[in-house]
Order: sequence, then structure tokens, then C-alpha cells
Amino acid sequence: MSWDYILTVMKPMLEGTQTTILMFLFSIVLSIPLGFGITLLMRSRFKPLAWIAHTYVYVMRGTPLLLQILFFCFGLPLLPVIGEYLVFERIVAAAMAFVLNYAAYFAEIFRGGLLSIDKGQHEAAKVLGLSKRQTMVKVIIPQMIRVVLPATANESITLIKDTALLYAVAVPELLYYAQAAVNRDIQLVPFFIAAVMYLLMTLVLTLLFKALEKRFSFE
Repeated sequence: MSWDYILTVMKPMLEGTQTTILMFLFSIVLSIPLGFGITLLMRSRFKPLAWIAHTYVYVMRGTPLLLQILFFCFGLPLLPVIGEYLVFERIVAAAMAFVLNYAAYFAEIFRGGLLSIDKGQHEAAKVLGLSKRQTMVKVIIPQMIRVVLPATANESITLIKDTALLYAVAVPELLYYAQAAVNRDIQLVPFFIAAVMYLLMTLVLTLLFKALEKRFSFE
């Protein structure tokens, strides 16, 4: 074993890491606002809409992410009538599955955060003459963020690890290249390198969210 071998193996794995990070960023940027929107729908006074939102969250959280990825990659094109219009590149289909899956988890996190806010906050804001929109933006959401940050951090770390599921649909991410190197060279080193890369990514996320929690704790 030499440093030359490690560097040779790391080159494609770093390319795979770019795909891993891009999938994470794409998923987190879209799933968080979508999740909050679903939370608002779950709290809607229009019961059919709330029921649909609750059912969506139940289905997405109650079925494996891998199954959802496989469905979006291989199942959508098989749907009658509209299937021919739902053929996407595998990375695009997988990204859709990630966004919709994690939006459901974030929706539950945000719902819990909103439920933790005392109802007196709404009444106090009303006394101060704030509109419902102003109350939500200036009073409720800042408090909710403080409450949900730890759970959001955990889900974000889980997301960076779940990107390894792209391996199942042959999207060349970090684990894909690690497995290819192991099969080719009959060496475990690529797996250890992949583990270190995942640990570094989760470390960055952990530090980022700790900084956010510290900032919001003083607000």
C-alpha cells in the first residue's frame, strides 16, 4: 500500500463526492421550504387539503427512500398514459425522490416546532396590531427555527449519508467509485477513504448547525 495508490483511488472518489454534495445541496434547498409549505397545509382549516398533506407525509415517511428512488427512476415511465412523459435521467429522478421524501420529514419537524409555540404568542401579536402574516414572519417562525434546529441538523446529516443510495441506481457518487475500486483491486482501503470523506462532510454540517444554534440562542 502506498500514497500513490491512495491518491489514484481518491481522484475518482473526489469526483463522486461532488455528485454527493450537489445532491445534498439540491435536496436540502428544495425540501426545507417545501416541507414548511406542507406543514402549513397540514394545519389548514380546509379539511380535505389537510388530509391530503397528512396522507402525503404518512406515505413518504412510511415507505423506504430506496423504494421511492427506484419508483421514480424505473416506475414512473411504466405508468399508463402519462409514463412516456415521465422519463428522466436517473440523477434527476433520484433528486425528485430525495426532495419529496425529505420534505415530508421536515414537514413533521416544522409541525412539531409550530406546536411548541405557546398560543399566547399569537394573542400578544394580535394585541400589538400585527397581521397574521407579520405574526408568522416576525414572531412565530424565528421561535420555531430555534426549536427545530437540532432535529433539522440530524435530518441533514442523515441526508448526506442517504445519498449513498444513489449507488443502487448506478449514479456515480462517492460510494459508487469506492465500490468500483474495491472490486477492481480487492482492497478495503477505498471503503476507509469513503468513510473518512463522509465523516468530514458530516463534521462540516455538525459545526455549521452548532454555529446556527448558538446564533439563534442569543436572539
